[in-house]
Amino acid sequence: MKNAAIYAGTFDPLTYGHMDIIERSSELFEEVVVAVAIATPKQVLFSVEERVEMVKEATKHFKNVKVESFDNMLVNFARKIGAKILIRGLRAYSDFEYEFQMALTNRKLAPEIETLFLMPREMHSYVSSSSVKEVAKLGGDVSSFVPPLVANFIAAKFKKHVS
Repeated sequence: MKNAAIYAGTFDPLTYGHMDIIERSSELFEEVVVAVAIATPKQVLFSVEERVEMVKEATKHFKNVKVESFDNMLVNFARKIGAKILIRGLRAYSDFEYEFQMALTNRKLAPEIETLFLMPREMHSYVSSSSVKEVAKLGGDVSSFVPPLVANFIAAKFKKHVS
């Protein structure tokens, strides 16, 4: 895989901050694989199938973006598909410590794979998937935080939980 990068996460749900990172990554690399994590310590709202569907639908206009799920160490997934770059998003300083530790761990495990940090545009820097879920759970409008199709997924999910 030539000049390929992986942008991995749970994407539960996909936010405009994620979309910003995907869009800018697609301009930097020949191919971007958005890797949706199956195994996660986080409590997820959406199944992996739903998350993959949301990301595929939201990114279908990018010709060089693929979406796959993975269920092992990210560096192993990167090796499997031949990617040499891991893209990680940094929203705030609080993200840095965790991401820095992960980057160093990944470097130790796979020195041939680099980590590239990208920050979303300022207008999206405060949005997290967790905050979106919390707003939705409390009945708030999430349409300014997520693409319309994701907002529809969220609305459907919470209607099911309410009834």
